[in-house]
Amino acid sequence: MKTILCYGDSNTWGYNPQTGERYDHKTRWPMVLKKLLNLNAPEDAPAYWVDEEGLCGRTSCREDPVEGDMNGLRQLIPILESHKPLDVVVVMLGTNDLKIRYNPCAYDIARGVGRLVTAIRDSRTSPGNAGPKVLMICPPPTVDAPAFKNMFGDCVELSKKLPGFYRQFAQEWGAEFLDAGKIIQSSKADGIHLDPEEHYQLAAAVADIIKKIAPI
Repeated sequence: MKTILCYGDSNTWGYNPQTGERYDHKTRWPMVLKKLLNLNAPEDAPAYWVDEEGLCGRTSCREDPVEGDMNGLRQLIPILESHKPLDVVVVMLGTNDLKIRYNPCAYDIARGVGRLVTAIRDSRTSPGNAGPKVLMICPPPTVDAPAFKNMFGDCVELSKKLPGFYRQFAQEWGAEFLDAGKIIQSSKADGIHLDPEEHYQLAAAVADIIKKIAPI
């Protein structure tokens, strides 16, 4: 059985933009991913195991002076160690790095996520103490909405600049790459999070990649 870790922020956690609550297990994209990967496997013997590690507010590698302990890089190694052995780590971070409190630029956000890719590859947490394979997902662009304006400001154009840099660093550091903005869009309800159908579409795209890089 292959083990997949999904490491991300509130969109991996399953934040519902309509209610502010958490989507159920049937809706969140990592759990949809698990279902799609195991369609042809017996229920009591799945071919893939998927672990969720989503945290609302998680950044790539930035210390949050307002919300506290959100540094994804600093949290990473203990989480990898707790779930090993891992075959693939799927990373979707960067949206929270857009917050105006960080005064960000697109290059630095992508470079921050790239640091996680390097840490994962060097972590010796896959079978045989090698490094897990990595899928680096660039989040979809944000949508102009008032819900999180005080935190994110006018970040739509900045978010649209991310895919090129993510692709560049994924190639440099040997990670698979997925531009989520090509297949899904952020909810108009709050401009940041994903509606249920987007969770499904994202899971389907990730499943296709997982089956290629970690086949049974």
